Amino acid sequence: MSIQGIRRKIIVTIVNVFMMIFSLTCVFPIIWMFYSSLKTQKEFSLNIISLPQNPNLNNFVEAIRIGKMQNYFLNSVFTTIVSVSIIVILGFITGYFLSRFTFKGRNILYILFLSGMLIPVHGLLIPLFIQFKTLHLLDQRLTLILPYVALGLPLAIFLFESFIKSIPVELEEAAFIDGCTLQKMLFSILLPMCRPVLSTIIIMSFLHWWNEFPFALVLIKSDKYKTLPLGLANFSGAYSTNYTQLLAGLVIATLPVIIVYFIFRKRIIQGMTAGAVKG
Repeated sequence: MSIQGIRRKIIVTIVNVFMMIFSLTCVFPIIWMFYSSLKTQKEFSLNIISLPQNPNLNNFVEAIRIGKMQNYFLNSVFTTIVSVSIIVILGFITGYFLSRFTFKGRNILYILFLSGMLIPVHGLLIPLFIQFKTLHLLDQRLTLILPYVALGLPLAIFLFESFIKSIPVELEEAAFIDGCTLQKMLFSILLPMCRPVLSTIIIMSFLHWWNEFPFALVLIKSDKYKTLPLGLANFSGAYSTNYTQLLAGLVIATLPVIIVYFIFRKRIIQGMTAGAVKG
């Protein structure tokens, strides 16, 4: 083997080792969270890194019984699913009309939608709180859905609009000639063709709003409407924190995210490149 070949192999090996170590640093906190949630509080206090000597599910039982994690879990499921569904439907319809039709003010409307991606969302907390208080929309079942949909629409419209542009118009014309209605063409023909960006929008919106904390903290006060990120804060008191129950609650909150990621992981890069490069 030539010296150049040996040098290339050494560089490749170093890069691979570096990437393996980097990947391990990303995955280890999740693994640590899972096995630490099976330890007792005393065992965790003595050594936070060691494996559990007698793994048990008591922390999960207590997290559900005392922490009422099941209520927060259902609130998060309801808020996230409704928000993501509305984002997908409104984003798809708006993206279609912006990509296929030219009308007066179309570019201004498109820029206004995209400007939503440029605004720091946390800067909207106080104005939004004042508006919701004035309109008596604070602390209700649908309170969080309104800002979640409004803040999630710009990215969905951008991805749908860019992707639909790459689909030939002749397909829609052929569907109309065969007697297809606009509604049927949109949801039976065009929407299934948008699966790459559809998966991307679903997973990105789901991950974002499932873990959202600041808006939920400011807009929700009643315990019956709180979501999982707010419920996890109950495990921390003024002077102490029950870390093992908190970790069990984190596992309950993280599992749906991991499941959704593994279901749609193959579509993420495909959707991002399809939506961002084409058009």
